[in-house]
Amino acid sequence: MTESPLEAARKLAPQIRASADETDRLRELPRALFEAIADAGLFHLAVPRAIGGGEIDLPTYVQVIEELGKADASTGWVVNQGAIYGTYAARMPREAARKIWIDPPRAVVANTPAATAKAIVVPGGYRVTAERQGFSTGCRHATWIAAHAQVLENGKTRLEADGTPELRYLLVPVGEAELLDTWHTRGMRGTGTHHFNVHDVFVPDERTVRSATATLLEEGPLYKIPRTLCFASGDAAVALGMARTCLETFAELAGSKTPRAMPSLLREQSMVQVSVGQCEAWLRSGRAFLLEAVRDIWDAATRGAVTLEQRANLRIATTHGIRLAAQIIDTAYNASGATAAYDGNLVQRHFQDIHVITQHLQGRLAHYEMVGRYWLGLPIDEARL
Repeated sequence: MTESPLEAARKLAPQIRASADETDRLRELPRALFEAIADAGLFHLAVPRAIGGGEIDLPTYVQVIEELGKADASTGWVVNQGAIYGTYAARMPREAARKIWIDPPRAVVANTPAATAKAIVVPGGYRVTAERQGFSTGCRHATWIAAHAQVLENGKTRLEADGTPELRYLLVPVGEAELLDTWHTRGMRGTGTHHFNVHDVFVPDERTVRSATATLLEEGPLYKIPRTLCFASGDAAVALGMARTCLETFAELAGSKTPRAMPSLLREQSMVQVSVGQCEAWLRSGRAFLLEAVRDIWDAATRGAVTLEQRANLRIATTHGIRLAAQIIDTAYNASGATAAYDGNLVQRHFQDIHVITQHLQGRLAHYEMVGRYWLGLPIDEARL
């Protein structure tokens, strides 16, 4: 029987945990770990089945990423970023997509959010130049770097039908990009989210895709759900998985540590008991809300189209999941005392990691405002859903 993605994630978890210190030190996945994850097919979970990908259902996907997040947040984040970018394969001709994601061994695309590059139209494709395009998670083990560019034709910005600039991702072989060593952070160090340059590289048209307006060529329900919400679902799953491990780690500490000038173990102190009870409630409620919102939007996608209400619901569930995870980890950190201040302590790493995740677009407090506006009947920027 073929191993399911969830079984594969659980099987990989011990190796991920054992590699976590090295992942943090290297600021990228160790090669052996990357290869194990790639060979398990986890980077291709969202690639269309028609070309050889996993085309997973979103509820199962969230649980897969949660399992990885329990083992190591950086590793879960790297897999989520690489996997969900694979949904672009559903907006490219199958043969072109197959050459990108399936034919190269262990193929992964590392992308960048902001369209600051320039792609000049030339016969057969584009010449792309990118300067310090940032936040390219996992770029050091990637096969392709997706430069994000405005298209220039005859010296002018090429426009979409609505008058906005045409934006494209142009997939450059990693060996033709210049990777910059910029990811020096306190948390999520192992994601290797560096900047890169691309210097006047030719990219054939078949290795490009409109980043926002590409026509959907595959009919699977996964591809009807906005990509930003798929990314957000995985990001929240990483955060909540990490929060679960943090609580378990704290429980072990609470059963063995008697703080200085205190009469009993941490676990015997009433304030600690209250805090753990609150954290358990926060974690279970946040996880339940996320899974409910994911299942709701997935069911709608399988029946046809998703609604704005379902998108708003998933947006707030993902942001709230991240924020609850931070609340849980902060509580465990504060209750741990000086023990959690040391490098090498897992609660310390969780504390650093979650406070990088909360700085990410998907964890912005502004999402509460936007969804609040929606529920109050006020106009919103629907593209953020």
